[in-house]
Amino acid sequence: MAEFDYQITVEADAWDAVADLEALIYRAISAASDYLAKEEGQPFFEPEAELSLVFTDDAAIRVINAEWRNMDKATNVLSFPAFPIAPGDMPGPMLGDIVVAYETVRREAEALDKPFEEHLTHLLVHGFLHLLGYDHIENTDAELMEGLETRILATLNLSDPYQGSDPV
Repeated sequence: MAEFDYQITVEADAWDAVADLEALIYRAISAASDYLAKEEGQPFFEPEAELSLVFTDDAAIRVINAEWRNMDKATNVLSFPAFPIAPGDMPGPMLGDIVVAYETVRREAEALDKPFEEHLTHLLVHGFLHLLGYDHIENTDAELMEGLETRILATLNLSDPYQGSDPV
């Protein structure tokens, strides 16, 4: 089992409404890293790698998204790998940063008629995969990444977030 030194920053008060946020984070990242290690042969830096998570709001993530991706809009999750990596390669001691916006996650969960915590778990897994080099720009990459997300979430008894949709 991969070990991580989590650096968790909560910048928006709305996140206080999420019961046991740290436990949710550990559960999501552990499920993803365990699955990747066991089923995909993904190596991880030992004895532990550092992972930074920032829980913010739409206003802050919009600024970050505009600065780093030239997209002047809020989004649900952004991932910033510390170093370029291809899926399956050994990551360094610092994986990178995952930034999540409360309001967008809340709106999406309501639109999907899913519990907030379930949607957040999916986005944490999604963001974690990005740190390990996975992306969804090309359809074949999207199919691979979405398949991994679905299988990882199944280990947590969570539904397929892409059921009935085309890869994005």
